[in-house]
Amino acid sequence: MPFPGRRGLLGLGFAIPSLARAQSQDWPRQTVRYINLYAAGGANDILSRAFCQAMSTLTGQQFVVENRTGAGGTVGSDAIAKARADGTTVGLGGAANLAIAPALFPTLPYDPLRDYVHIHGLYLQPNVLVVNNDLPARTVPELIALLRANPGKYNYATGGAGTTPHLSAELFKMRTGTDMPFVQYRGGAPALIDLMAGQVQVLFDNLAGPIGMARDGKVRALAVTSPQRSPALPDVPTLAETLPGFDLTSWNGLIAPAGLPPGMVPRMASLTAQALRSAEVAKVYAEQGATPWMIGPEDFAAYARAQEPLMREIVRKSGATPG
Repeated sequence: MPFPGRRGLLGLGFAIPSLARAQSQDWPRQTVRYINLYAAGGANDILSRAFCQAMSTLTGQQFVVENRTGAGGTVGSDAIAKARADGTTVGLGGAANLAIAPALFPTLPYDPLRDYVHIHGLYLQPNVLVVNNDLPARTVPELIALLRANPGKYNYATGGAGTTPHLSAELFKMRTGTDMPFVQYRGGAPALIDLMAGQVQVLFDNLAGPIGMARDGKVRALAVTSPQRSPALPDVPTLAETLPGFDLTSWNGLIAPAGLPPGMVPRMASLTAQALRSAEVAKVYAEQGATPWMIGPEDFAAYARAQEPLMREIVRKSGATPG
């Protein structure tokens, strides 16, 4: 094959960027793998599948959820980071893997700042403080008074160490000067069962977990951890109403491996925003106590960067460990 002359080299040089632009403008051109960090059947899985179904309907290409669980979300996060940066793999990025894991683990197989591109927000979900119905506390001030009068007597549970519910509980303890031993469960469902049975007295969880039991009166919801009340439980106050400034919300967005072709990120962000506005996504999100997070690439990246030192400080002060 003859060596191309200067004109041929210039032609090749211009063809490559043109091809990349074309691929970016018609993304997705094939099936897209969406890596979820959490187990099938849970709230994050339900929310992720609703979004992926909306994206499939919108684009005509399949968005397939792949559950890659383990090590506080770091297994799935590593898989996203090491995937080809061609738009065929995206995944879930949020508080657990982008802000909390760097503070909990001495080393990570991925770099939250270097290895990802932030595409668009997906959803915000408050955590909720619920108690066993037999606990003699019907409000947050009553709970604080009870805990202060009985240090170490009442346990609190979450579905995992190093999660936003766990750090919500630790922040609550720090803000109130109370002592509650931590009982760790492998998931929110078994923790909720033991709460109803009285094996533990207090539970912090993502709102989607205990919302049904709270509505049915099988557990008592005292407060949500978001700055505003949740539309899913409008009569339940925020912790900030008792503890001004309290805010520890679970947040998740769409991320992809760093190095995507130029122009692909705006295309992906635009389609994500359209999917989040669909009626079906709104319905599923509302059922799970979540709200669409309409935040674009730059603001999403800035938010994640700002959250990491805040989570690191809570981890340091509370002594939280991966468990």
